[in-house]
This record gives sequence, C-alpha cells and structure tokens, in this order.
Amino acid sequence: MRTLITGGTVLGPSGGVVADVLVEGETVAAVATPGTFAPDTADTVLDATGKYVLPGGIDAHTHMEMPFGGTFSADTFETGTRAAAFGGTTTIIDFAVQPKGSSLLSTLDKWHEKAGGNCAVDYGFHMIVSDVNDETLKEMDSCVDAGVSSFKMFMAYPGVFYSTDGEILRAMGKATENGSMIMMHAENGIAIDQLVAKALAEGHGEPVQHGYTRPPELEGEATSRAITLAKVTGSPLYIVHLSAAQALSAVAEARDNGQNVFAETCPQYLYLSIEDLAKPEFEGAKYVASPPLREKSHQTDLWRGLRTNDLSVVSTDHCPFCFKDQKELGKGDFSKIPNGMPGVEHRMDLLHQGVVAGEISLARWVETCATTPARMFGLFPRKGIIAPGSDADIVIYDPSARQTISARTHHMAVDYSAYEGMTITGAVSTVLSRGTIVVDRGDYLGRPGHGTFLSRDLSQYLN
Repeated sequence: MRTLITGGTVLGPSGGVVADVLVEGETVAAVATPGTFAPDTADTVLDATGKYVLPGGIDAHTHMEMPFGGTFSADTFETGTRAAAFGGTTTIIDFAVQPKGSSLLSTLDKWHEKAGGNCAVDYGFHMIVSDVNDETLKEMDSCVDAGVSSFKMFMAYPGVFYSTDGEILRAMGKATENGSMIMMHAENGIAIDQLVAKALAEGHGEPVQHGYTRPPELEGEATSRAITLAKVTGSPLYIVHLSAAQALSAVAEARDNGQNVFAETCPQYLYLSIEDLAKPEFEGAKYVASPPLREKSHQTDLWRGLRTNDLSVVSTDHCPFCFKDQKELGKGDFSKIPNGMPGVEHRMDLLHQGVVAGEISLARWVETCATTPARMFGLFPRKGIIAPGSDADIVIYDPSARQTISARTHHMAVDYSAYEGMTITGAVSTVLSRGTIVVDRGDYLGRPGHGTFLSRDLSQYLN
C-alpha cells in the first residue's frame, strides 16, 4: 500500500520545506522534491497544497481510565485515543498506577489488559511508583526490560501517592543504576494538606480554594527539593505539568548548571488561569487540576520557558471527569472534587495558537509536541519526525482554517470543554497512524486495536 502526500510544507525540528512524502506500508519511504513521484505510483494521493505536513503528535502525559477519589477518569483507552487522533496526536504515553501494597509488574499487566485491543493510536506506559520497597526497586529493572523506562513519583497526595524524600532518594538511586527517568509531581503535599484543612475549617469550600491552598511557592519549593535529591543521586529528573514561575526558575537554574533536569507544561497553564477556578455557581470545579491554574502573570514565564527550552515538552495531563456526577462530588468541599481536566484532543491546536501569536516558531511547535517527547522517552526516530524509515504517523494541518472549541463537537467522553467557545486558527485535516488514514476531514476512519504498544528505549537525552 502506497500513499503519496503532495504539495505540503513538511515541518520538522529544523523548520519547514515544500516536499512530497511517500509512504509505503507503515513507514515513510521518502521525502522528496515535489514532482519526484508520479501520482500513478501510489494507491492514494493526498493533496496537501497550502497545508503543513508534520509528524504525529506525542502526548507524553495522559490518564485514561484512571482511578481517583472513588471514581475513574471518563475517557477509556478507546474513546481517549480516538479523540487524540482527531486532534493530531498519534501516540500517547499513559500512566500505570501502582496501588500501595501491590507490585509494579502486576500493575503493568492490568494496564496492558485495559489498553490492549482498544487503542486507535499507538501507546506506551510510564509507571507510577507509590510504594517504595526492596521488591519495587527490583521491579523497576524489570519494567525497563519490558519497555517502561520512566517512573513517576509524587511529593503530593499524602496517604495516596505521596513518597517521602527518603523513598524518592532510593528510587532515584535505582534510576541512576538502570538509566531510567524519574518523573516528579512536585508540590509540597504535607504543607498543602494543612492549608486545605484550615480553609475547610473556616468554611471555605468553593472550587477557587483549590488554587489558594496550593500556592505557587509550594510548587517552587518541591521542584527545588526534587532537583536537589536528583543532584545527590545523579539521577535524571523530569518535572511533570509545571505551572508556576517559581518552579520554572528552579528548573532553569539546574539546567544552566548542567544538571539533567527537564520539564513539561500543559496548555491549560498557558491559556487558563485562577480566574476560571473562581467562576460562580460551582463552574470553577471544571478547572480543578493539580497543580492548579495560576495567576495570568505566570503565562508569560511559561511561554518564555518554551522558547528557551527550559520547558522541553507540552503534554496535556489529560484526566477528564464529567462535571455532572463526578466533579459534583466536591460540592461544598473543594478537596473532594476529582482532580483533572480534558485536553488530549486540542493540544496541537492550542499550541498552534502560540505560533499564530508569535510566541513560538513552527519548528518549536513540532519540537515540543512531537520530536522532543519522542527523544525524551525513547521513541526517536521511530516517532517524532517525518524521515525515511520512521513510522508514517503524519498530520496534514490546515493553518488557515478556523474552528470553535466546544463540548458539542469534541470527541472526548466528557460533558464539558475547558476551552468552551474559544475560536482558534488552524485545524487538523488528515491524520495517518503508521500509514493508515484514521481521520480525514472530520470523519473517523480508524478502529480500536489499530494502536499497538510501544516498548520504549531509555531517554535519548541521557545517552
């Protein structure tokens, strides 16, 4: 099966060039001067004139079917990966969640059962380590052998996911030995719990209190502490969903000093703010996620961090809970609102607005959404670039299209949009996953089970 994409501007981490792309089977066969291949040499010809042709997006932070607070995130692996495809994301890396008292390998088996045969696009796993002990540390080696080369830990959520500094130190020591990546949710959970208890005792139960009780200073402090622990052990460190200028400053300083510290941010921190958390009539509950949305002033720092590469990746932390029946569990008590927001479908579009606004370049758009996450998590050059031999994960993107984001038209299994009514420039036209057209001009042509598990190598920023 041959597909020829003609006339488009092929984008990569070094910029764009007008070229034709020939796909044979599941991989890219050639990127060539326009007209190199006659149309009759292909079974399918896609005209990309006036459009961008870019590598499929890689969302390195999603939570499909994730258990949280007595409920589960609303998207299954089937619905979530279908929505990802509509938004130009052709690979997700989800988190297998180790419950305390269980093993990492049994947890990995459960996530394989959830995802296997259900995904519309390719997928991999990170492992959440919530119970650090001798057996868990041994199993980290086995996970690396099984293609899961990154481990997330929490300085937040005492009693659920929280790890002490000593436990983090032990896991980082193991990561130093086996070459894996430690990912950190960096908020001072012990201090936050005190602030939450104080707010509730004083009768403040509205959603905006979620932001007030998780101040940016406590994200900055935890980020700095995680960086220090990583320095002591020699472990690499990847800060997830960075939201605050204080945390970014700590990351930038560590990187300037040559430490292997990386960080991601998410679209919600670039476009939304604590003003959304403060919306009346419990509407603010839609925007409860951790870390919380910050004052708008932080957005300027985050865009600058993307330009300077102190923020290397844009992921979504996609963890949707429906407003009705799920978010409403926290009416009157913000601490019971399930933490998480939908976003996997609109990451590529939202970051394209940064290109439109002059915040980032086209090359940086591709880097932060595709190429860098591929390198960061051991998938390059199979993923993250359009080049001979790479998987034919390709997005044809119309930069001049206009669309309005709405829950009425999105494909995520959640009853609201965090960006309801936002009109944006640019839209996905066609999406190929390993050479198969899965989305074309608004029509879904994919199927559950097309997506395959990706056994990942070690981070290519560490070799």
